[in-house]
Amino acid sequence: MNLLEEIRLRFEPALAPMATDVGALLDLIRPSQDAKFGDYQANFAMPLGKQLGRPPREIAQQIAEQVKLDDLCAGPPEIAGPGFINVRLSDTFLSSALASAFVDPRLGVPQASDPGVYIVDYSAPNVAKPMHVGHIRSTVIGDALARTLRFLGHQAIGDNHIGDWGTQFGMILYGYKNFRDEAAYREHPVAELARLYRLVNRLVEFYDARGALPELEAKLRAAEVALTQLAEPDAKKAAKEKRRLETRVVEAREALDAAQSKVTAVEADIVLDRLAKEHPQIGEAVLAETAKLHAGDAENRQLWEEFLPACEEDIHRIYRRLGVTFDESLGESFYHDRLQGVVDDLKGRGIAAPSAGAMCVFNEGYETPFLIQKQDGAYLYATTDLATIQYRMQRWRPRGALYVVDHRQGLHFEQLFATARRWGYDAIELVHVSFGTVLGDDGRPFKTRAGDTVGLEGLLDEAVSRAYEIVRANDEGKPVGAELSEPERRQVAERVGIGALKYADLSQNRTSDYVFSYDKMLAMNGNTATYMQYAYARVRSIFAKGNIDIEALRRSPGTILLTSEAERALGLEILRFPEALAAVVADYRPNQLTSYLFELANKYSTFFEQCPVLRAESDALRTSRLMLCDLTARVIQQGLALLGIEVVEKM
Repeated sequence: MNLLEEIRLRFEPALAPMATDVGALLDLIRPSQDAKFGDYQANFAMPLGKQLGRPPREIAQQIAEQVKLDDLCAGPPEIAGPGFINVRLSDTFLSSALASAFVDPRLGVPQASDPGVYIVDYSAPNVAKPMHVGHIRSTVIGDALARTLRFLGHQAIGDNHIGDWGTQFGMILYGYKNFRDEAAYREHPVAELARLYRLVNRLVEFYDARGALPELEAKLRAAEVALTQLAEPDAKKAAKEKRRLETRVVEAREALDAAQSKVTAVEADIVLDRLAKEHPQIGEAVLAETAKLHAGDAENRQLWEEFLPACEEDIHRIYRRLGVTFDESLGESFYHDRLQGVVDDLKGRGIAAPSAGAMCVFNEGYETPFLIQKQDGAYLYATTDLATIQYRMQRWRPRGALYVVDHRQGLHFEQLFATARRWGYDAIELVHVSFGTVLGDDGRPFKTRAGDTVGLEGLLDEAVSRAYEIVRANDEGKPVGAELSEPERRQVAERVGIGALKYADLSQNRTSDYVFSYDKMLAMNGNTATYMQYAYARVRSIFAKGNIDIEALRRSPGTILLTSEAERALGLEILRFPEALAAVVADYRPNQLTSYLFELANKYSTFFEQCPVLRAESDALRTSRLMLCDLTARVIQQGLALLGIEVVEKM
């Protein structure tokens, strides 16, 4: 049972005659922040009083007299302050609900009453380019959302939209034909293809940056002139305009400096400078290689098919370590034959129109058009994304599609969704599940000391290595001596290290940037996976120490007794697991689950300190507390599993 949802349902009949937007008022029923105000608190009397022109306390009293909570609460709701309605659940009800959860494999979490099909589009790496730190957020957020939707009874289709067809392949093809080290390619093809991509991309950026320098210099001069010539009689307006122009100058200077640094870096490198001079048309050549591939050129197609298996295996190896799987993994190449049909259909319906030789969609409220075909006939990500929506609707007929993608793609998805709705796909829920950036200690995107993007595999290796040292030190420091064998330490370290990496990301509000720190993510206290895994292991140690047969306890449970506030608080928190999962899918934020698990672990810690388990005053109380311990461990285990994190029996 979802307690919060049930309480809101009970209040709905009493509110319905008083308001038109009952849902907004029911949203104001929330868990109490302080136990002295009950377990749940309804705060709708104040806004309702304004609407009706009546005293809030009077309204609160009227609703409290009408709401039917007798089977949930020992007494009527309490009216407090200007009109708060405090609801305290009875211990009898809590004990009964906990007993039901104890024998329920789903731990009291109900299945969705109206299940639907959801596409979860996440990870989406480019092949022949090693996965990097930028992929961690999309991968773990998407995986957690897909797992949670499935657990709640929905059909969640995890879809990995792989980049296997874009301009990066033109760069790889050009690099392979002109710069490859044959021995290196044969020994480790993916590493060599990645090197070739970086090399060609750097040379292309060199020429792009050099060509942009005059325009960037002109923009900087214009911004500086505008700042020096500022003349605004209104002091407030002048200050505001000055700040705007100063920002413009800073941005123009940063853009110029970035371009200049790319040019200087190549010119200062003897090898790169020589290669740049030998390949002055490299940008156009890359586009030509891409176009040949798309047109079915035999050589480029053969090379593409040769590159793909090794590249895909390299990606899947990372996924296996992360414990991430997909229901569908279709590359951009899969949709290539559909793209012209998409353009033609949009044009035929009057949604797309030619503009300056290109084919565009002009959506209301946007200054720039949504480009779906270039002047030279080439297609764009927009075209592929529209073809993907069309395919998914034909195959899956989903209720919703979640795109777990970097926040910087926000405008693209706004235009994509607007175009899709005009195209007739207006019944599906289309959501950009955006996320912020992983930062280093300097507040900038997380990079290596050399300034390169941090590789995901190296990130995993380092997390596991550090976790191993923590596991080893913890094991060797036990009063009775080490308990884990070396293979067990390695296995625990893998789970702890990768779990820490995932949890550190998922515990953030996804729309926020966060600073990456191995020390914080592997801390044994605070809101970390390590703390959660330790809490689980600590519960299990009680059963091991007491030589308790857990399965026998589950087959023949006793009565759960709530004899202290610590027991009651823990029991109530266990029962709030369904609320946490509902909050995750309400706005697609996994941090709602991590916050819940942290609160549960804290409530258990207080219970553990104040309530003896194995030495309880009576057998009945001992059984009751063992049941609370087992429920806590099972909820932690299930909650972490929904985040894609494994528990450990010993740490």
